[in-house]
Amino acid sequence: MIDAHCHIYPEKIASKAVAGIGAFYDLHMDEKGIASDLLERGTKAGVDQFLIFSVATKPAQVASINTFIAQQAHASDGKMIGLGTIHPDSADMLGDIHHIMDLGLKGVKIHPDFQEFKLDDFRYLKAYEICAANALPVLIHTGDKRYDYSNPNRLKPVLECYPDGVFIGAHFGGWSMWENAAEELCEYPNLYVDCSSSFYALEKETARSLIKTYGADKVIFGSDYPMWQAHKELEYLSELELTQEELEKILHRNVEKIFKL
Repeated sequence: MIDAHCHIYPEKIASKAVAGIGAFYDLHMDEKGIASDLLERGTKAGVDQFLIFSVATKPAQVASINTFIAQQAHASDGKMIGLGTIHPDSADMLGDIHHIMDLGLKGVKIHPDFQEFKLDDFRYLKAYEICAANALPVLIHTGDKRYDYSNPNRLKPVLECYPDGVFIGAHFGGWSMWENAAEELCEYPNLYVDCSSSFYALEKETARSLIKTYGADKVIFGSDYPMWQAHKELEYLSELELTQEELEKILHRNVEKIFKL
């Protein structure tokens, strides 16, 4: 099993970062947000590998975050797989993405709502072009009815402009607007979605319907650590009456395909 949506932070700032996420989404946060805690809790839940990342809210943070994520992945003996961060105001987007590749990171994660940029903003477009040219998947926080940074109307132009890119829309492609997002995005062949930070707000029949709408070939499992506990997310998933083949695709096969693991 692969948990494909995990945020981790250096120990000295982890508690502050976790509290900040909780405040942003008005959610109580129990987890520590550090690599050792993720590995301990996830392993107990039966998770074999973890996709890890963090988000730069300032251009000056990009290099240090990417170095930290790469170090944590390297030290994990294959348990953790890292994604890099970028910032749309970077003075050297090409250099940042080359640094991500040099570090051995497997893709890019962006969070338009945290970074306060629309995901179809022209400042992001060069990054999508570079990532597509280098076969780097882009994991995007998608959806928030409070804002207009990452909703389906912002994602659709990107999917259409970069058909050779591989994109993952976190939270079923639209946090807080799950069903609408699925209706608008399900036909795009270059889009996958993860199920992170969604089950807590959805009836099981709705969650099952979302998976059927996108198709099990396009859905991947993610806990959104430190927001949720993997064992509870896995328990919920197991109750959706999916086939064994569907579960295997969601829990590991699709991630292995996307990131060539």
